[in-house]
Amino acid sequence: MIWDYQPPWWLLGGNAQTIYSAKLAQRYVGAKPRWQRERWDTQDGDFVDVDWRNDEIALPDDAPLLVLFHGLEGSSSSHYAQAFAQEAKLRGWHMAVPHFRGCSGELNWAPRAYHSGDFEEVGWMLSRFQMLHQGPLFAVGISLGGNALMRWAGEVGHSANQVLQAIASVCSPIDLTASGNAIDTGFNKAVYARMFLATMKPRAMQKLAQFPGLFDPLELRAAKTLYAFDNVFTAPLHGFNSTDDYWDRASAKPGLSRIQVPALVLNARNDPFIPESCLPTQGQVSDLVTLWQPEQGGHVGFASGTFPADLQEMPWAVMEWMTQNG
Repeated sequence: MIWDYQPPWWLLGGNAQTIYSAKLAQRYVGAKPRWQRERWDTQDGDFVDVDWRNDEIALPDDAPLLVLFHGLEGSSSSHYAQAFAQEAKLRGWHMAVPHFRGCSGELNWAPRAYHSGDFEEVGWMLSRFQMLHQGPLFAVGISLGGNALMRWAGEVGHSANQVLQAIASVCSPIDLTASGNAIDTGFNKAVYARMFLATMKPRAMQKLAQFPGLFDPLELRAAKTLYAFDNVFTAPLHGFNSTDDYWDRASAKPGLSRIQVPALVLNARNDPFIPESCLPTQGQVSDLVTLWQPEQGGHVGFASGTFPADLQEMPWAVMEWMTQNG
């Protein structure tokens, strides 16, 4: 199966596709997806919140389960999570969205947050889902979540097959240095980096109130780029020496050649966040990795159909690929 996204004639350019899909495109048909929250205690005395799709009709216990790892500052309310929830419902799949620490609406307790290479956390979550669920397990990661998921798959190799059937990443910055530099430049810096920092900086200051002295608040407030924010907050809190060290070690791209579970890597070539020049080639990935690199799509911006357009084509294509290859 090969999917090549074609946008509506009136939705042109990576920025338009990105912004329209996030803000205006139809995410679901009928009732809004409903979630039932479950709290998991972590091994370090913290917690993560998991939202399970609460379907109107009970599904068999052994129906497939889709686990969706959200993107930077995302949640089960994100446009892509709701679109995948719609597709999971149509297929009769269970679905769950585990929130990275601090992203469920309540500040987590430990002196840490989450990051793009958080593969240990991803592995722990997947093992927990495997223990809880009787049927086939699939996972998709969006943007940051996809990098962490692919980072996990590259790290564990053949062991991934013992946990799940197939994985997919959607618009993930698998080369964090290239993507970080892109988002901190020009229009991207003015719009996207500013948007992310508007929520990340206040949450970091809440973390500082929990743990006085954790970082320098003056440096944090002065941060105007993701690079600067990561240098003050993300990198040191998670064991990295600097932003450069973090972006280098957390990138999933070098590990794609070691993946030993069916994996789909979907990246639009006009993604404002992810330069086309950094996308992987088939020679850089294992035989079990499929690359989809349509010319259009922006950053998780695959709206389709007639005006006002909807978001169902991409989730359908991704889940169809996983069904056929898992």
